[in-house]
Amino acid sequence: MNGLSTVFILLGLFLLGGVYSFWKQKLPKSVIVLLAIGSVLCLAAGVVRLEVWN
Repeated sequence: MNGLSTVFILLGLFLLGGVYSFWKQKLPKSVIVLLAIGSVLCLAAGVVRLEVWN
């Protein structure tokens, strides 16, 4: 695992925690959806950058 993939995965998990927190606070669904999309994209980028696929 290289440094950038680790950063992407940790950022995605951080944003996923934000999604959970915003959900518990009953914030608008559009904000939660945008944060969830960002989290999924960060996690996907981190997983794709892993070098286990080669």
